[in-house]
Amino acid sequence: MVKNVTLREAWSGEADCRNCSLRASVLFAGLEEKDFERIHDPIDQFVIKPGTALYHAGDDGDHLFTVRSGTCKLVQYLPDGGQRIVRLARTTDVIGLEALVEDHYEHDAVAVQPTEICRFPARVVRMLGRDNPKLHRELMARWQRALSEADAWLTELSTGSARQRVARLLLRLVRDQDSSECELFSREDMGAMLGITTETTSRTIAEYKRQSLLVEVTPNFFLLDIPNLRRIAEE
Repeated sequence: MVKNVTLREAWSGEADCRNCSLRASVLFAGLEEKDFERIHDPIDQFVIKPGTALYHAGDDGDHLFTVRSGTCKLVQYLPDGGQRIVRLARTTDVIGLEALVEDHYEHDAVAVQPTEICRFPARVVRMLGRDNPKLHRELMARWQRALSEADAWLTELSTGSARQRVARLLLRLVRDQDSSECELFSREDMGAMLGITTETTSRTIAEYKRQSLLVEVTPNFFLLDIPNLRRIAEE
């Protein structure tokens, strides 16, 4: 179900609970009262199921999206029909930023977990970004964050042995968390993130489970042995 709220409600916190990622991400925190007189488009809030696409590569870039909770994968398809996951978007991340400078999206954005989304018009953000220096700076920071994340995926998750790549991915999944617990994605998705086969991913995960580097606490939720995974990642 899609819920419509105004940008003013999102900015003020009236739209939803105190955990609203639009507020936590401070994307709109720099807006001023006069900005709202020019905005008439609602923000759409909705939940999508795993496997549901927010948009596809080549679609018209009409909206930007904030991930309130859950995870989306950004996918590029290879000439041989295979896929490569180039980045994960998680809570507070903004995706579809290319819509600010291009007329289409560059990737498929697909939920890998139940994911709550806020969708807002790209043209509104372009307009506000031109006239509001604080929002413009925040958008530039978002671009830099996405670029840094893409660089990290290229350097950390696409080099080294399969053992190293899987260890690095697991460590990234619990980065900035208070707990070492994480939910694993499908082995096919993990392989597409790391540039290795599904079979190699499955064997590596099975090896880590035998060595108690991964301890399953509930179905598909694992506690990580962070010190030893870090040792493998840095070999």
